[in-house]
Order: sequence, then structure tokens, then C-alpha cells
Amino acid sequence: MTRLAWFHCFSGIAGDMALGALVDAGADGDQVVELVERLPVGGWKLEFEPVLRCGIAATKARVHAEDTTVHRTAGNITAMIEEAGLPERVARRSLATFHALAEVEGRLHNRPPSQVHFHEVGALDSIVDVVGTCAALEVLGIDEVHASSVATGTGMVRSAHGLIPVPAPATVGLLAGAPTHGTDVPFELTTPTGAALLAATACGWGAMPAMAIAASGFGAGDRDLDGQPNATQVVVGEATVADRPGQPVAVLEVNVDDATGEALAHAVERCLEAGAHDAWVTPIVMKKGRPAHVVSALCDPARMGEVAAVLTAETGSLGVRGHTIERWPAARSLDEVEVLGERIAMKVTAGRAKPEHDDAARAARLLGLPLREVVSLAEEAWRQRGVEPLVPPPDGEPA
Repeated sequence: MTRLAWFHCFSGIAGDMALGALVDAGADGDQVVELVERLPVGGWKLEFEPVLRCGIAATKARVHAEDTTVHRTAGNITAMIEEAGLPERVARRSLATFHALAEVEGRLHNRPPSQVHFHEVGALDSIVDVVGTCAALEVLGIDEVHASSVATGTGMVRSAHGLIPVPAPATVGLLAGAPTHGTDVPFELTTPTGAALLAATACGWGAMPAMAIAASGFGAGDRDLDGQPNATQVVVGEATVADRPGQPVAVLEVNVDDATGEALAHAVERCLEAGAHDAWVTPIVMKKGRPAHVVSALCDPARMGEVAAVLTAETGSLGVRGHTIERWPAARSLDEVEVLGERIAMKVTAGRAKPEHDDAARAARLLGLPLREVVSLAEEAWRQRGVEPLVPPPDGEPA
């Protein structure tokens, strides 16, 4: 069964809040600390404290660090994580989080991601928060991360560059395409660290996915808020099987009778970029025998607005129709094999594995081999390894 974690970000999310929530939900704090201690850097201590936020019991993750003013580059942090000997998923999720941050900060400051200097996020306490959260996901055996709409707060916050608006520019960039909402709370509810963790690990957004709930927890923020808990909730459970209610998804469609094949292909690609699980084109015959096409997209209800906007913009349609259905995604995971020195991701389900097309095509070009031969070699390499899958696949794969 696939084990899920759903972050309910009604009061936003930060690195320490995500970590505290996972420990509150049952992740063993000692095991988390043991994994983080593999980082080749000292001068820090991680503690977990039971607290109350608006009367709700929560866990506060506190990092006591000596070098809170040290600024590191993305390359420094990547090397630190790669040298730590962390479990595969912990390392991958941690690296993906800082890679997402570096990409956004690079765009904001007009420099290559590898040369980005992290300020607040590069401090040791933030590194411990990120790696600790990824370690807690591993301790709980989480295969997939999902998240609700993310509350951002309002006002101004002081950074290394001076006063900046809330949500911070990096937070906005990291949450591009994700459902968010503003509030009248005059504080920064979601930090770049929290946003980066979701951007790197979440494969689904919106309402809590169908699951058999096993545990839940709250991770506390620093301050008390008036009228609501300053906390992030996480719900952990097993994905439900097909004979239980499925996950609600929206099907959006438009009829098009004046678009070229290239335009239709581009519309499908743009829908996927906007967060659709799948998108496709179906030939039809309209009134008076006119040939046409239906462009369809499957997406989370929370992303209907974004995907509908893409459909109208890319097809020129005057409107979009839609309906809600249920789906039961098969449990899938991601493995990786090496073919003649080239790494190829493998999508694994029910004891079968299929090479990721883009990886296989890239390897075929580099090796000068036919694509079908590279696919065959990758499948054989996976069968010979006989190992457990490593991480869940990114969202957007058809169920």
C-alpha cells in the first residue's frame, strides 16, 4: 500500500512546522536526529517540545545553532547533503528542496542557481529543518506527499535584503501553480523553506486524498495568533483501494474546429505544465459533418481555474465545460537503473517497470543507440537488480 502524508496549511507552513507536525504524528524524534546528525557539520542541537496553540496540542521543533549568520551557496549545501550518507529518499527530497530554492532565488537575483547565496535558508537551523523534515517523512515511511491550499499571510517581513512583502517573492515563486490563499493575518505564515519543501515533495494539491487515516499531528510556529492556531497539520494514512471512494478529479473539455495539430499539441503540453494529471486530444465530427477535436484535461479540483484558463487561452474557445469524476490511481513508485553509464528512471507498479521516456530518449541520443534497445536494456537492468523502488513518481502521470 502507498503511505500518504497530507499537509493542511490553514495557517501556512515553515520548515520547523512541517518537522514538528511529522514528529507529532508519530515520527520518532531520536531516529530523525540520528539521520540529521550524518550531516558533516556540527554546532547544532534539535529538540522537540510539546506546546499548545489556541488550545490544540502541538509539537515545536527547535534548532539551537551556533552559525545562524553563516551564508552558504547552493553548491555548499548540495555537497553537504551528498557527503552525509543519508537514505536515498532523504537525500533526494532534501536536494530537491534546495534545488527548488536555488532555481527561484537565481531568477529573482539574476544569477545561476549554483551561485546563489542562501541567507536565512542557508543558515544551519534551516538546513536542519529541511533535512529533518525529509528524515521524518522517511521514518514514517511516507511514499507520497499531498498538501491543501496554502495560507500566506500579509504585511512586510525583514530579510537580509531589507523589508520585503508577504508573501515573500521566493515563496510566491516556489508556490507557482499550487493553490494558495491570502489571509488578513499580519504575519508571514508561509516561509520560503516551507514553500520549498512542498514544491519539492508534493505530488497532489487540494482536499485530503482518499486514505485510511493512521495518525495526525500539529507542528507549531513560533508566535501565538489571535483566533487561530499557528500550526501546520499533517494527516498520515494508507491510500485506499479501488473498492473504496476514489479521489475526486475534474475533467475539463473544449471543442476546437480551427486549430492546427501543432497548436493542439502545445495546448496539451501547457495543461500538463499547469498541473493537470493528464491531457489528451480526441477527434470528433461536429454538426454539418465538420471535423474537429476535443481537448480534455484531468486535474485536481483545486486547479480547475488554472487549467481552464490554459484551455481557453491556447485553443481560443469561448468557454469550458467540465464534470467531476473519481479515480483510483495504481500504487506506483520510482526506481533508477544505469544503462551503459546513463541513469534512467523507471516507473514501477505491480512488479512491472517501465523506463521514463525522456530519460530513455536522452540516453539513446547520447549512446547512439535505437530507443527500443535502450528501453530493453533498462528493463533487463531493473529485473536483474530486483530491488525495492526508491521514491514516489512526480504528479502528472496518468492513472
